[in-house]
Amino acid sequence: MRKISIIGAGNVGATTAYYLAKSGIADVVMVDVVEGMPQSKALDFQHAGPIEGFRCNITGTNNYADIQDSDVVVHTAGIPRKPGMDRMDLLKTNVGIAKDAAEAIRTYAPNSVVIAVANPLDVIAMALLRGTGFDPRRVVGMAGVLDSTRFRYFIAEELDVLPENVTGMVLGGHGDTMVPLPRYTSVGGFGLAELLDAETIERLVERTRKGGGEIVSYLKQGSAFYAPGASVAQMVEAVLLDQKRLIAASAFLEGEYGYSNVFLGVPVVLGAQGIERIIELNLTFEEKAALDGSVAAVQKGVEELDSVWN
Repeated sequence: MRKISIIGAGNVGATTAYYLAKSGIADVVMVDVVEGMPQSKALDFQHAGPIEGFRCNITGTNNYADIQDSDVVVHTAGIPRKPGMDRMDLLKTNVGIAKDAAEAIRTYAPNSVVIAVANPLDVIAMALLRGTGFDPRRVVGMAGVLDSTRFRYFIAEELDVLPENVTGMVLGGHGDTMVPLPRYTSVGGFGLAELLDAETIERLVERTRKGGGEIVSYLKQGSAFYAPGASVAQMVEAVLLDQKRLIAASAFLEGEYGYSNVFLGVPVVLGAQGIERIIELNLTFEEKAALDGSVAAVQKGVEELDSVWN
């Protein structure tokens, strides 16, 4: 059976493991530096197997060597945000963790597709790319899937419709400068502007930008994990099942949208080889200006990454 390794067995990592175990598409390995934690969670999942019908092996370990020959490696390890903390505040600590993970991935899973999840996401994706030396198309960040599903939910809640009827697109960095695109969002085939007024749409756009922070403010300690876990699982399935799924994800740009040497949330086709192609949308002047602002924020993070890399 194919193999998925999740580096980091905290809330996001463990929730991702649960969703993937339910799908049964691959064996799951959870790796964490905290002794006993991944082992306990893996065993707990296995105990649920007779009820949930798990058809895969779920194991926990403190040894990076156990990711050997993984098809996909998901990197969730890092400290979470606290109230008042920006994603960039996490950079120094989480980059160090990502460097260690990248070295292990390069050594033990050299043919894997890597999905970055830890924050600041677009910068961590860059760290994983540098550390592994992989083809950029095999390193992708989980940004747009999560941001888009939040946007979709807020719209569905506002209209009192089935959330699955809403399609949405969110570009840009995974942070407060993300760029939800109402023009590329629809409900049951109807354009969003046909169903909601401009003021309401802007309110939902702003709530989407602050969606993660809203959860942090409630939790006080920690951040979201159910929606991030579901988003990662969808991306893993797209890779392992070669679905050619069109989603928004953080991709390394080499001229697309006029940007280079930066990870940014854009529409991509995700399949067995990772990012198979990047879709370039025709943006209005206002949309492009907003995306420029988002890129500037990510590039500032990359500059900080450069300062702490060695």
